[in-house]
Amino acid sequence: MEAGIERSALAKIERGLRRVGALELAALARALEMRIEWFVYDAPAAIVSHRTGSGEMVELATIDRELERLARDVEMMASLDEALIPPMMEPFSMPDSGAAAERLAEEARQLCQLDQNEPVTDLVGTMADVGLFAFSRDLGTETADAGTILLERGGVALVNSSNLVGRRRLALAHEFGHFVFADEYTVDWRIAEHNSSDETESRIDRFARAFLAPAPGLKSYWLRAREERTVRDSAVLTASYFRVDMSTLSRRLHELGIASVDECSEVRRVRTTQADIVENGLFVPHDLDATSLPPRYSQSVLRQYRREMISSDRALSLLGGTFGPDDLPELPSAHVDEIWNLVR
Repeated sequence: MEAGIERSALAKIERGLRRVGALELAALARALEMRIEWFVYDAPAAIVSHRTGSGEMVELATIDRELERLARDVEMMASLDEALIPPMMEPFSMPDSGAAAERLAEEARQLCQLDQNEPVTDLVGTMADVGLFAFSRDLGTETADAGTILLERGGVALVNSSNLVGRRRLALAHEFGHFVFADEYTVDWRIAEHNSSDETESRIDRFARAFLAPAPGLKSYWLRAREERTVRDSAVLTASYFRVDMSTLSRRLHELGIASVDECSEVRRVRTTQADIVENGLFVPHDLDATSLPPRYSQSVLRQYRREMISSDRALSLLGGTFGPDDLPELPSAHVDEIWNLVR
């Protein structure tokens, strides 16, 4: 095997009949692409609980592993940087109706200091400011849209960047719902495709749509656009302004009762073209594209690197491949007197 350990020896290690040497531990970590301390320190409790109770271990493996790695990284950085995670907010009660989901979305926007008429332009930064750190990775099409885990302080969300940007933003808003309702650990397979029997997830979907496209702002913008434009053109402009996909916009118009059933069906079929973007000067969002990290987290990593609390290799690992060695800031050379002070 890749670690260079015989199968019989590995079987004894797994059964607790044989100890693991330091070199063997390093080889196992390298083969499994894990850090050595992962074998020493406990995983976040919520992940352990989830794994114990889950009957879908194989399907969950990809996002499960990435979430654990990110949770460990954020917790490690929080131990070095007290300012990284803001004070914990009081969790909201789980909504028991669509109206409650709307009300809680409004409260969440107030918590995030967002105007009820405006889009959420910096979704990742907004959530980091209240303690949810959102990362993205291309996890492929066979796994979940997103997942979230609560930490002792704050939380970590992972969004599958293989999806289109509107779906990615909706997925993160949905995970924000799990965060504010204090779900310990959740993996969502296909955001906004929950059937009516899954009432909790459907209400969190409603919360997510209301958070991205608040009722007062959406009503005002849509009705103003419809005074002068066709349903299609109004949909293109409105979806671009609130940075949502057409499916989300259609659902939102329907649940607010500001478009007919036929109009909502037409909106769902709309596809924004390059001509629409150019002729209307539309903004094209790139939230959660490819591999991305919350700026608040990246800035913390760089601060600790400058303080020489972490090595360059560790900084690059924490930055998840978004930095190369030449991208790290130069550290000042130690003066000879400082070196002597260290060895006295």
